[in-house]
Amino acid sequence: MQSGSAQTVRVNGTIALSSMTKVASNKTIVGVGTSGKITGSGLNVANANNVIIQNLTFTGSNDDAINVQYSTNVWIDHNDISDAYDGAVDIKRASTNITVSWNRTHDQDKNMLLGHSDDNASEDTGKLKVTYVNNWFDGTNQRNPRVRFGNPVHVLNNYFSDIGSYGVASTENAGVLVEGNYFENTEDPYHLGEGSSDEGSLVARNNYFVGSGTGQTGGSVASIPYSYTAQSASSVKATVTAGAGVGKI
Repeated sequence: MQSGSAQTVRVNGTIALSSMTKVASNKTIVGVGTSGKITGSGLNVANANNVIIQNLTFTGSNDDAINVQYSTNVWIDHNDISDAYDGAVDIKRASTNITVSWNRTHDQDKNMLLGHSDDNASEDTGKLKVTYVNNWFDGTNQRNPRVRFGNPVHVLNNYFSDIGSYGVASTENAGVLVEGNYFENTEDPYHLGEGSSDEGSLVARNNYFVGSGTGQTGGSVASIPYSYTAQSASSVKATVTAGAGVGKI
């Protein structure tokens, strides 16, 4: 997985890692059926372009399950991620043009971080453009995602269920569009600022709330740079719970 040549790696069984394992450019890593599993540690997409990570179960990483840094054109799709020591999917250090779709994350405190540091504006401004779509954030406590600098970041048609601390946080000049999501039992679905980070901008549009708060918005967000049709938020729960995770491609 560490050469730059185009390669598809099919995972049929469990791979036990002891440390974060580098994934280089032009790689597709895909689980076979529901049998592809990675335990013990995670995958580090670093200085890479054109990477797909799909249909894998990640459990018990001693670091992140998936880390992306200095990378572009990455697709993280239809995975099941739980019990990572740090983040489920962390994206940082000038990475951009990334899609995180149809993943189920559960039994996870720090879920998805976008931008690792308030001090990294020189690298991250104009980068960290990520779409989070059709994911099931299933009882994940925080960072669903927590965003610095990225603008626009599109949080579209995800299902948030039983979120403990908060859903989405926009900080440090980020611009986040939270659109067409289904929030259930989520007291704080989205807000501005987090911890010692300054407020970013957040626009919320056509979301659906069941047993949840209404969230905090402010500022403006750059235009989404692609065409799309948002699903009606009230139907997102059924769609996402049926389609997110492994074995559902």
